Amino acid sequence: LSFKSLESFCLGCYFNGCAMLKSCHHELQKFARKHLIIILWKSNSPIVNKIKEMQEFIGLEVTGKLDSNTLEMMQKPRCGVPDVADFSTFAGQPKWGKKNLTYRILNYTPDMAQVDVDAAIKKAFTVWSNVIPLTFTRVDRGDADILISFAARVHNDFNPFDGPGGTVAHAYAPGNGIGGDAHFDEDEDWTKGSQGSNLFFVAAHEFGHSLGLFHSRHPDSLMYPVYRHFDSKTFRLHQDDINGIQYLYGNQTLLIAQCL
Repeated sequence: LSFKSLESFCLGCYFNGCAMLKSCHHELQKFARKHLIIILWKSNSPIVNKIKEMQEFIGLEVTGKLDSNTLEMMQKPRCGVPDVADFSTFAGQPKWGKKNLTYRILNYTPDMAQVDVDAAIKKAFTVWSNVIPLTFTRVDRGDADILISFAARVHNDFNPFDGPGGTVAHAYAPGNGIGGDAHFDEDEDWTKGSQGSNLFFVAAHEFGHSLGLFHSRHPDSLMYPVYRHFDSKTFRLHQDDINGIQYLYGNQTLLIAQCL
């Protein structure tokens, strides 16, 4: 194993959710000690630039170094979709061309009762339908616009999960085929409370991607990439989330006006 190949592998981790960042950092330092070299990345190297980009995005001091604060933040459970700034949409601004979308839950996690999974998924869609003129209807068989599944590791989408922690879920932009689908990592502990990974909050975030949103840099935004708990009793969409989704679909009042 060469230093160059190890550095390239670590760079791949930066671009793919950073789930293995801490182990990469450890391996690089171990390599350096073994071969009596000092790792000094150039200030304009791809790795340093990526670290700076991430630090700026999540509100850390921009140093380009893997300090303790950076490593701590990057090891927190997170969404598997790459980071971008403010509210943002996927390239080309894909969105659904119809107002009434269907979804289907293909399988269930054993961590929760099926009725609780159903309720969490329905509530997550309601977060968005409250502010845009779209409806979401569950179907139990056949095809649907948004397919929802729980899976571990490799699961036939060329974007494998990484085990407990790290990436907890990912979803795809609107479109045909896999477009809009949401996948949840079965290696996580899914719950309806404050312990483990709260399915409602993670699903609400992923469905933002299913509707066409990327990530937000605002820590209080639902579309912020690092997973954290909200108070379900007081949860409201951040204005940045609302601005982003209404940029794509318009205001919910448009639907109300059409019904009058």
